Amino acid sequence: MSKNKSEASSYLDFLNKTYYNLHKKYEDLFWISYMGDRSVDKRMNQALGARDKFRADNKLLEKVRGLRKVATLVEKKRLGSWEEFFKRYQTPKQLLVMKNRIALLESKILKERSTRKEGYIEPKTGKFVPASEVKMNIIIRTDPREDVRKSCFEATEELATHHIKDYIKLVQLRNKYAKVLGYRDFYDFKLATEEGLSKRELFPLFDSIYKKTKFAFKNIRQLEKTNPGLREPWNFGFMMSGSLTKEEDPYFQFDEALLRWGKSFSRLGVDFKKGTLTLDLVDRKNKWNNGFCHWPKLVKFENETKVPGSSNFTCTVVPGQIGSGTDGMNTLFHEGGHAAHMLNSEQLDVCLNHEYPPMSTAWAETQSMFMDRIFSSVEWRSRYAENSSGRKYPFALFKRKTEKVHVLRPLDIRGILFVSNFEKEIYESRNLNIEKVKNIARKNYQKYYDHSIATLDALGVPHIYSWESACAYHGYGLAVLALSQWRRYFYKKYGYIVDNPRIGKEMQKVWELGASKSFKDFVILATGKPLSSNAFLENVTMTLEKTLDLAKKRINKLKTIPKKQFKIDLNADIHMVHGKKEIANNKESFEKMALDYKKWLRKLKK
Repeated sequence: MSKNKSEASSYLDFLNKTYYNLHKKYEDLFWISYMGDRSVDKRMNQALGARDKFRADNKLLEKVRGLRKVATLVEKKRLGSWEEFFKRYQTPKQLLVMKNRIALLESKILKERSTRKEGYIEPKTGKFVPASEVKMNIIIRTDPREDVRKSCFEATEELATHHIKDYIKLVQLRNKYAKVLGYRDFYDFKLATEEGLSKRELFPLFDSIYKKTKFAFKNIRQLEKTNPGLREPWNFGFMMSGSLTKEEDPYFQFDEALLRWGKSFSRLGVDFKKGTLTLDLVDRKNKWNNGFCHWPKLVKFENETKVPGSSNFTCTVVPGQIGSGTDGMNTLFHEGGHAAHMLNSEQLDVCLNHEYPPMSTAWAETQSMFMDRIFSSVEWRSRYAENSSGRKYPFALFKRKTEKVHVLRPLDIRGILFVSNFEKEIYESRNLNIEKVKNIARKNYQKYYDHSIATLDALGVPHIYSWESACAYHGYGLAVLALSQWRRYFYKKYGYIVDNPRIGKEMQKVWELGASKSFKDFVILATGKPLSSNAFLENVTMTLEKTLDLAKKRINKLKTIPKKQFKIDLNADIHMVHGKKEIANNKESFEKMALDYKKWLRKLKK
């Protein structure tokens, strides 16, 4: 022990260094595996086991508690963070063996999901057409041929049944794990450890939102009378907005996404604090089929000096596919918000600088969803979205789309309520079997979608197969409420959000706090009020006339805000990759990187 350091200070150094290295080793292998190289899976699971063993070590917890009795006030506070951290992960030794079994089963499902044969039958020829699940879901939303949409729907329904047996084993193992720790089931365990909430607090809130918004189903059934087939699951997305998606597509070509994202984040005042960003954004065989953001190198401090972290994020853009550019750009904003959040942390201890508990899933998602809501706002589109001829996104198109889909606004949150309630019921059910799982999936789908056919869509949600994201979908719902409240706060305070650097500064202040507070406390700190559903409900039940009027006001307000012209500098080392191949980086400039990436994307479309 250094002569200049107390025992407590030296122990804090030990904890930070050890956990940082364990975390990084696992996350490096996790990225390689999820990007398509399954040869590292055994090592990944071993690294995961080593990380989990450290987090569950009771001796470390007891040591921290002992040192708190003799530490200085500053050391006590920091040791308190580690005490709370270790308390969340205390696990009997026999459960570590079970956790490893769960990890192996999850890896098996991951490998099968990413290597399985995917595609649909072309109705005219009867031939099999290879297509990823991601691509088929886009086709269901955008293809003008109903027979093709239906074929893709049937293919995704069949894919949803592939892992039911293993999923049942997964649920049983997770429930056993949670019950040994004193929880009723795995959902109860996840909700308590990640959000500090109980089902009795969460689901009545969700149920009240459902009851206040389900009137929209009657309006949709009324609409169906003049639009036969509307409620068919392969028709609904296309008939409500498919043609509009095609009309919008030229304004959201993905080869322009990187530059627009960079400009928007820069003008908002987002600073990645010298972190390293690695972005893998294009769909390919064996790659995990859902966007995510992780941090291999956590922000840390050495000799009281901050060492920047790193962030990897991904999505599955299908170049040239109608609607995929919008999805990809949305992911840039969403995952970019995640990356900025944790790279801005100023906490001295690495256990407060990652996405795992004590970080609240709901608070983490509030940051990312706040950013993707900026992208989807009409004022952002009026300023940034333009086609290849330089024509700006027309308000007339926004108006037509709003008029068409306004009936759906009250149901904005239904997909989140659907998955959350599906998982709740799954983990509360006894004697699960294949038919019971299917019935629960169909029942919840019918409740939250009211389509003509109850589908197995819940079993196609990637989140349910991973420990970290299983029984965490409610975090998106809580985040929707929080971001609605935060947006209302900002609009009242500043009058606008897009390109407002004061927004970035305010967000940075809470980002700096890492995971040092609870979700409830963060909401009050950011918005000045406790969490409620009021702002969300006010927004989604707004009349069509008021919605259009508000859009015009926000566009006109943004017109009074000059565009600052400067070289894009997000204060980050950025690498655009495709698997193990680097496509471009910002070593010379962000603008050159965006141009190089654009050229590469255009080659892919040919």
